[in-house]
Amino acid sequence: MTSNGLCWLPGGGGMLRATVGSVEERDEEQEDEGEEELRDGGVPFYVNRGGLPVDEETWERMWRHVARIHPNGEALWKEIRGATDLPKIPVPSVPTYQPTTTIPQRLEAIQKYIRELQYNHTGTQFFEIKKSRPLTALMDIAKEMTREALPIKCLEAVILGIYLTNNMPGVERFPLSFKSQFSGNHFHHIVLGVHSGGRFGALGMSRREDLMFKPLEFRTLMDLVQEYDGAYRGYWHTLHKVKIGQYVSHDPHSVEQIEWKHSILDVDKLTKEELRKELERHTRDMRLKIGKPVPPSPTKDRRNSMGSPLRGPGSPIRRISRVERRPSGEKKVLEQKSSADMNGYQIRV
Repeated sequence: MTSNGLCWLPGGGGMLRATVGSVEERDEEQEDEGEEELRDGGVPFYVNRGGLPVDEETWERMWRHVARIHPNGEALWKEIRGATDLPKIPVPSVPTYQPTTTIPQRLEAIQKYIRELQYNHTGTQFFEIKKSRPLTALMDIAKEMTREALPIKCLEAVILGIYLTNNMPGVERFPLSFKSQFSGNHFHHIVLGVHSGGRFGALGMSRREDLMFKPLEFRTLMDLVQEYDGAYRGYWHTLHKVKIGQYVSHDPHSVEQIEWKHSILDVDKLTKEELRKELERHTRDMRLKIGKPVPPSPTKDRRNSMGSPLRGPGSPIRRISRVERRPSGEKKVLEQKSSADMNGYQIRV
């Protein structure tokens, strides 16, 4: 939103005038449609919808956006684009393992790989992730990520994490997303929850180190959620909602969709005991899914028709289902750290 009530439409569609009363409603609609990643704390960003290599129009739009959002603006844009001696960026290698490599070690190696791709600060998400697409199509996009080795954002990291753990049948994966508030703005974030050997953890990407990877050491889902809640408090964010999906199939050719929001919890309205019971219920629901039959895999011709976005021989240089809410308890007061100079400043997570 701009100061005059205008909101950039992601994807370069111009501007949309909105009334103040419709802002929250639009937020909820975008969340339900799986588009919450298109706006971060009121700061919009673009999505590359044309595949790779990036077309000229998207490429130029990205640089114009960088010039607008970076503190040094156009000077930085000219400096980088005009440079002829930029260092070569190393391409991370997809992790491989020995048979004796333990599950926790494998998850740490995957997180290291995700981190080496680096967080995408350009304001343009390079890979278009439509949450409604079948799993097989999303896995094709994940393969594209490993080939291109471009910086990614949190939703892309979740898809990549699923892809890299598909050959680990002892590890169950599920989406875990958060909605927090700071200084009047809402922020959305998502990680890939993991469960193995009776312990929970997470893989992911964030600007903040403590809002991404969590080692496989949390005894309950409640412990894992509280760990993230504590991290949000450290940045003076109030955690409002937690959305948890179901376990994701290990079949990379499955045509089923990821269930992103099996449970939606208003954590600021639940007591600690109510939250614990809801998370225990969700854990039981996830366990019940294990062993259930999944839709048959598509034929080879159908898989080809669901492939990743069109791409050419080159790539850009690496320079840079609705669910009903369950009743919530009385709203609890969250203690926040005091700060003398928070007005007008956004701590983005």
